[in-house]
Amino acid sequence: MSETFALIKTEHGKRLQISGGLPAGFHGEQQGDTWICPLDEANAAALRRALPWTAPTTVGLRKSVGCGDRLGLATPGHILAVRESDMFPVFAQQSIREMVRAGRTPQNVMDDATWGVFEMDYQSGFGCDADHLKNTDVIDQCIAAGYIGFTLDPGEFVDNAAHIDTLAGLQAKFAALPWDDLAITPDDLRKRYLGGSFVGEITEEILLRAACKYSTAIAHVRHLSQRIESHLGGKAYDLEVSVDETDTPTSPAEHYFIASELKRLGVKFQGLAPRFIGSFEKGVDYIGDLDVFEEDFAAHARIARELGPYKLSIHSGSDKFSIYPIIYKHTGEYVHLKTAGTSWLEALRVIAMYDTALFREILDFAIERFPTDRASYHISADPAKISDDLMDVDLPNLFENLDARQVLHVTFGSVMTQFRDRLYATLEANDESYKAVLKTHFDKHIAPFQA
Repeated sequence: MSETFALIKTEHGKRLQISGGLPAGFHGEQQGDTWICPLDEANAAALRRALPWTAPTTVGLRKSVGCGDRLGLATPGHILAVRESDMFPVFAQQSIREMVRAGRTPQNVMDDATWGVFEMDYQSGFGCDADHLKNTDVIDQCIAAGYIGFTLDPGEFVDNAAHIDTLAGLQAKFAALPWDDLAITPDDLRKRYLGGSFVGEITEEILLRAACKYSTAIAHVRHLSQRIESHLGGKAYDLEVSVDETDTPTSPAEHYFIASELKRLGVKFQGLAPRFIGSFEKGVDYIGDLDVFEEDFAAHARIARELGPYKLSIHSGSDKFSIYPIIYKHTGEYVHLKTAGTSWLEALRVIAMYDTALFREILDFAIERFPTDRASYHISADPAKISDDLMDVDLPNLFENLDARQVLHVTFGSVMTQFRDRLYATLEANDESYKAVLKTHFDKHIAPFQA
């Protein structure tokens, strides 16, 4: 390749500079012997073809960390942390729900990761994660944007009531399960599971609760995974199955049932995200008894080793510092730590450091929006506990406060809509500081997972 590529800063923002001719697929403005190209979709696609290391690759069973980026500016800071570790990074990661709230698309997320990787000359590889996909329409969008990593979320098909149904109610539900989609008969399912197993004895009641709670969701996962298979036509990809957003925890017996059924149905997954016991609230540390968590988590880790191995995926995993040593102790390499909103909070920390007036506006607006925006989150924040008489120099300290963190965390969509231009202008003017605070923050996340 005779052309050379560089990312430069101009008065109009960052641009791609190409010297030595303009390769096919790129477009821009010629300035002497160089071309100055916008960081848009067409040029991002052309760059991934010209420099394959700017495109995602499969992660497989490598120990990994998901680095969600609501703004599209965080990848350089994430790279500063992960390049000093042995965790494989997943940069292009965002759920469709978050994309809608942030006014972004799967293509935006993919392209922003590409530009961040290119800016940092990071050639060690990265993954992507089209997160919490619920239907085939969004799968198609993500495949079109170049995703080869997918998290399927069948939560809408999980029957949470099966946790407390009477035995008669469970038997009626069991008979009505989608047996054709599950490719097994009720009698054969019983034969597969009733009796002893390495997770303990599986009784009729335990099986009925597990089957009624998860079987329709498992059938939906099979349907979605077949869509991915047919669209990718044999191309390698990563697949995770998530049942973390349910009303009740996933017991070890239920985990055993889910993983066994996925394997029986031929779903090729590398990761599973159960709903662990305790509380995984957004933006704050784990809430619960650590000894009880460890006993339960150890059982889940054993199942993942025995039936896989596959990775246990820790959703809402950011800032759960108290349980990271426990998780790594029992999973070793077979773990994926998924983070997202914590990088948004670090962006707001930078705003608080450099534009206190803007930050105060954001905080007031977030408190106003909180009653509405909290609806889809399990959190315990109380806005009334956020101090309203802080000096400017103390504003960054709000990010050590549970209530402030959660209020700012869950209102990100509204805040981005209201303050988008000013947010981006401040962060782009202080991008080195944003990189630095992200590195410091992610170093704390990654360190407990190092051998």
